[in-house]
Amino acid sequence: MNRLILVIASAWLLVPGSGFAQETLDDLLREVEQAASQEARIDQQRLQEFRSERNRQQQLLEEARAELRAQQQRSDRLNAEFDDNERELADLETTLAERQGNLGELFGVVRQVAGDFASTLDDSMTSAQYPGRSQFLSDLAQRDRLPRVEELREMWLAIAREIRNSGQTVEFTADVVNADGDLESGRSVARLGVFNAVSNGRFLRWDSTREALIELPRQPAGRFQAMAADFQNAAPGTVEEMAVDFTRGTILASVVRAPNLRERVRQGGTVGMVIIVMGVFGVLFALWKGTMLFLRGNAIKRQAKRSSADKGNALGRVLAVYEDNPDADVETLELKLDEAILRETAPLESGLPLIKVLYVVAPLVGLLGTVVGMIVTFQQITLFGTGDPRMMASGISMALITTVLGLVVAIPLTLIHSVLQSRARQLIQILEEQAAGIIARTAEERHGHSV
Repeated sequence: MNRLILVIASAWLLVPGSGFAQETLDDLLREVEQAASQEARIDQQRLQEFRSERNRQQQLLEEARAELRAQQQRSDRLNAEFDDNERELADLETTLAERQGNLGELFGVVRQVAGDFASTLDDSMTSAQYPGRSQFLSDLAQRDRLPRVEELREMWLAIAREIRNSGQTVEFTADVVNADGDLESGRSVARLGVFNAVSNGRFLRWDSTREALIELPRQPAGRFQAMAADFQNAAPGTVEEMAVDFTRGTILASVVRAPNLRERVRQGGTVGMVIIVMGVFGVLFALWKGTMLFLRGNAIKRQAKRSSADKGNALGRVLAVYEDNPDADVETLELKLDEAILRETAPLESGLPLIKVLYVVAPLVGLLGTVVGMIVTFQQITLFGTGDPRMMASGISMALITTVLGLVVAIPLTLIHSVLQSRARQLIQILEEQAAGIIARTAEERHGHSV
């Protein structure tokens, strides 16, 4: 169309010209006709294309509408299926809640038992022989879903194995931390159930934090160590005697933590040392005094068997008074014998009052230590309060130990004093009996002569 307009415009410009313009009008007409025919064909072609495109669009529209209907039908079907699934899911959830309600208590018990038994295995002596057994149980205790049947069976087998191990006495090799803190690999260890473990005749304890057997730095009494050595060296089933800690280490730890005699004495402090010195001195002095009385008593017994007086012993000196005064009257002789007995009584009884003073003073010094210990305890309470009882332990220990030491010193010294005093009285009684016999014989002889 634009070309036609251009041709007409060109013809309009050429009209007023010469003959050449006239000749071209026919050509122009032909060109215009051709252009018009060509434009008509183009328009017709475009019209056909428009109609074809319209038909195709109509077909696409019909197809889209059909697809829309199909999708709507599918949506309705899916909505129906969703509703059905919702109802089925609600039913399944109800069934699941019912079944979980039946198994909920079992699940709680399983988790609790798994956690408790994992702690038991960690602290068990058998973990030294079978390490790493509690990891499965720890995981099971932290589980947030119901355990499987295989997991329940595995937990049951772990419990059964521990029950079996608790009744066995076995020997195995393990790493042991000795008393110096050094790790010794491959030491032979004998285990008595879940109660005790010994190596080289020394008791061991299981440290779950370090996962190692540790040799106790302080061992029980020698007889228990002898039992441990016999237990480790004996053939299976031949041990006659063995100490067993049924608390799995608690009693053994308390025994080895208990202070020995030297530590207890040290707890008494200065007052305790004074009491000990008094006791040692009193015992030594009593032994010396007892020895002297024993020797003098033997000398008196030997003198009693002889007729002549020996002035090397008490009885001999008393008898020498009679031999030195044969002509003295009875009253004079009696006075001289009494005087001789008094001279011999003092050496026999000397030292006994000192022992008596010691056994009387020892409890008083112990009471002094008790008062001093209580003063120290109250000072600790004033400074640190009562939150930590260990802060008061030193004062209380001093109070109790000094009391015990005072009684320990006083009781034997009291008995020793009683024995020595009784022995001295027996010797004095012998002297008095001999003197009385001399006086009686002298009086009898004098009376016979006078008659």
